[in-house]
Amino acid sequence: GLRKSYGDVHAVREVNLSIPRGSIYGFLGPNGAGKTTTIRSIMNILVPDGGQILFDGQPLTRQRLDRIGYLPEERGLYRKMTCLDQLVFLGQLKSLDRGDARERGRRWLERVDLAAWADRKVDALSKGMQQKVQLAATFLFDPDLVILDEPFSGLDPLNVEIMRDIIREQNDRGCTIIFSTHMLAQAERLCDHICLIEGGEVVVDGTIDRVRDRFPQDSVRAAYPDGVAMPQTLPGVTRIERDENAWRLTLAEGADPQQVLDALRAHGPVTLFAAHRPSLDEIFLTAVRQRRGAAKEAVR
Repeated sequence: GLRKSYGDVHAVREVNLSIPRGSIYGFLGPNGAGKTTTIRSIMNILVPDGGQILFDGQPLTRQRLDRIGYLPEERGLYRKMTCLDQLVFLGQLKSLDRGDARERGRRWLERVDLAAWADRKVDALSKGMQQKVQLAATFLFDPDLVILDEPFSGLDPLNVEIMRDIIREQNDRGCTIIFSTHMLAQAERLCDHICLIEGGEVVVDGTIDRVRDRFPQDSVRAAYPDGVAMPQTLPGVTRIERDENAWRLTLAEGADPQQVLDALRAHGPVTLFAAHRPSLDEIFLTAVRQRRGAAKEAVR
């Protein structure tokens, strides 16, 4: 597994990832979990203390790195270059000839709604606009693999939607995408595979459906028609809380959902009663608590 330490701080501990070709792979966790250290190791920016990184089963070479697009967390454009010249320059670094890079650059600026800014210098752009230029540079050369580190940071909802659409489009053409974020709700909308990392260690890894199957569905959503109040207590229910236009009922361990439904029906006509699928936020909190609980037990 991949290992990287800074003095006594273990940033990454035995991280093993297997990223399916053609997937949108969510590499998820809180700030400081080890995501960026792992990504920089993949990109050969950092040299890991141990472990090996393979691309299509082969060690990373300069040629293979040229087939990887990378949007770093710290954005880095040349502020005195025009947007188009910036894309041409970065495209040439990825082995595009100048004419091809210019043509692709114009197409991409149009795609991210910045065609009118092609000949404006980067420092005239807002932070969100600069981010879209860098996203265009990331996909400019039709990479086989793209790594996006916190791509939605600082974007307004409209630009988040544009970026999501581009990610899906590029994935549809066959590009494998590693999407690193602490915004788990965004990952839930985009990813088919996820890895949750915390404290430099993998705590959950797999398809979203398989990950959900590993965590018990300990709650249900229920609703009554308008005007019918939810009882304050129900047998086998430890918590009752509002959940949009319904109620979420947390079940006690070993509680029988049928008995809960019967109790609800005794109070009034039930319009909704369904298992609650845990969100990635809920799964992550549960997984982290389990990991930290196990770590405390190991210390005793």
